[in-house]
Order: sequence, then structure tokens, then C-alpha cells
Amino acid sequence: MNMAKSFLGKNVNVHLKDGSVIVNVQFSELLRDEFSREAFIRCVAYGKENEFKIPLRSIAWAEQLNLNLFLTCDRN
Repeated sequence: MNMAKSFLGKNVNVHLKDGSVIVNVQFSELLRDEFSREAFIRCVAYGKENEFKIPLRSIAWAEQLNLNLFLTCDRN
């Protein structure tokens, strides 16, 4: 829960416990389901407006991205 709070508003790569990776998403909000008491993180894909939720228990770890690297390398 504290890890998710520290990444709110930042772009991250999310590594899930099943081994998959969700690349370059922004954590936008921390949610809690009233009925099951499960915690979720609301994410927005970079450059898109689609939102999706990921249960916190399925996240293994997240790594913060430095978007300056993308912006610098994109200039040709």
C-alpha cells in the first residue's frame, strides 16, 4: 500500500506476480472495494485516456521510469 502511494502520479513499469509486465503506465488513484476490502490501483496508459484497475495483491514490484530518456532519444 505504501509503495503504491509513493508512485501516484508517476510513470512506472508494473511487474506482476505471474511474470508479465505492464509497460509505461501512470498510477492515478488508490481504491478499496467496499465489499471485498480488496485494494486496487487505477492506472492510465501513457499517451492514452483508457483507465484500468490492477489488484495490489497481484503486483510484485514497480519501477519508476525517467521520461526524459524517451524524449531525448526521440529527437532525430
